[in-house]
Amino acid sequence: MMDANQFRDHEQLLYRHDRQSGLKAFIAIHDTTLGPAAGGCRMWDYDTELDAQKDVLRLSRGMSFKNAVAGLELGGGKAVIMGNSRNGKSEALFRALGRMIDSLGGRYISAEDVGITVGDMEIAAEETPYVAGLTKGENASGDPSPATATGVFLGIKSAAKHKLGSDCLDGLTIAVQGVGHVGYHLCHHLHEAGARLVVSDINRDSLDRVAQEFGAEIVAPDRIISVEADILSPCALGAVVNDSSIERIKARIIAGSANNQLARDDHGQALMDRDILYAPDYVINAGGIINVAAETRGAYDVTWVNAKVDRIYDTLKLIFDRSVSESRPTNRIADELAQEIIEKARKS
Repeated sequence: MMDANQFRDHEQLLYRHDRQSGLKAFIAIHDTTLGPAAGGCRMWDYDTELDAQKDVLRLSRGMSFKNAVAGLELGGGKAVIMGNSRNGKSEALFRALGRMIDSLGGRYISAEDVGITVGDMEIAAEETPYVAGLTKGENASGDPSPATATGVFLGIKSAAKHKLGSDCLDGLTIAVQGVGHVGYHLCHHLHEAGARLVVSDINRDSLDRVAQEFGAEIVAPDRIISVEADILSPCALGAVVNDSSIERIKARIIAGSANNQLARDDHGQALMDRDILYAPDYVINAGGIINVAAETRGAYDVTWVNAKVDRIYDTLKLIFDRSVSESRPTNRIADELAQEIIEKARKS
């Protein structure tokens, strides 16, 4: 397990198999220097437990960096459930997840993520107070997906300004991979801004919805990477940029909501070598965790949320400018920025 090369200064890894409910889940806590670890829970039909472990370790580290760069008093954590999100859910499963989260005594705060709904997490919340992003409760803010989409939209504008000279998206072709919760709201923003949309997804109902409402062109999932577009926006699962896909990418900008878009860190350099601007995923997609963080502050404040989400535009501008001045890929710049913030807090 330790040779899986994903353990990078993690504080804790918890595995639970609850035989009665069928729950098989990991929770990874990467760093709690800035505060309790926070990050969503996803449900995915992983091939092996090692695949699930690898994912939760990568995702939790990304949450440490995401929360740091977003200016939140939260550390990084993540949960993954092994199972099919379409037919493998039950009340008992999410109650067992809630008890698993509760066993950490507040070191980890969870919320919804891929394959998980707010309703699922509300069941877990009946077993623990350490769940956010809910529709019930004094400080409940509901589904964080719209906030994520707003941040990604602002990040796309920032990237367009840097790469194309203007943050006006009118007339640009934007390929959106994945039109679920976040992807749908992003398409709404992009359509209103005048962009031409090309989309893909494995869910036909989701595709039909964005085609009807926003006039999006539908392409097969295996074609979206190589679409002739100004901007590619990955909004599904990670590792979209990999050894086999890099040469097929025709877009000049990659900016989307998916986590871990680079299969390996060195793919950031490969994109830079091809003159493709990459908006680091955990910077551009921070809107959701910002919205969730507002609940943990004791009183949900939409003005505070909007101000934090608006900062994504300028944070990316800073990263893009440093990348140019230092001739280094944007993902390296973002990682160093996050590490600087965490190390400063650790010393103080």
